[in-house]
Amino acid sequence: MSRSATVVPLVAATSDTTRGELSDRQARTVRGLTDAALEELRVAGYDGLTVRNVARRAGVAPATAYSYFTSKDHLVTEVFWRRLSALPETEHERSTDATERLDATLTDLLLLVADEPELASSCSIAMLAPDPDVKALRDRVGNEMHRRVVTALGDDADPVLTITVDLIVTGALVRVGMGHLSYDDLPELVSAVSRLITGSNR
Repeated sequence: MSRSATVVPLVAATSDTTRGELSDRQARTVRGLTDAALEELRVAGYDGLTVRNVARRAGVAPATAYSYFTSKDHLVTEVFWRRLSALPETEHERSTDATERLDATLTDLLLLVADEPELASSCSIAMLAPDPDVKALRDRVGNEMHRRVVTALGDDADPVLTITVDLIVTGALVRVGMGHLSYDDLPELVSAVSRLITGSNR
């Protein structure tokens, strides 16, 4: 692909939730369900996770849970999205050192769920589901990760370079989810990738 090739943005921005605007009470219910889903994952893993069990743990009726989440894949993807959207901007965002900015950004993205192994392995399954609500969240996740990569590289970065880093992030997360790469290996890998991308000799 030449430098002049056009890289199309991932998707247009989506609304705040896949179920439209929420009242304060509804937002609390959704937060309770996502918190309960994480607890349920820790106990039962992806295979044992059900929307019904999550509803029971959250103290709501199954019908209520299903009114917000169409499937366990939708629920797991929402948990990941909430973690990503709550991630503070990297403290190195304004650094003049491009390698430092990229290193910090990649570390934040790739280690986002490193402390929750059941969530990490579940996301690698759930986020690829064909459920339309999962797709909407998957697009939102992709947009946010892309935005952070652009911020790290700078608005004037070659768009092909930017999409290359996007692919590195996605590929690394998939490989970790498949068990082909360890979270323990990521810091060294991130450092090497950041130096390679920015052409740094440090």
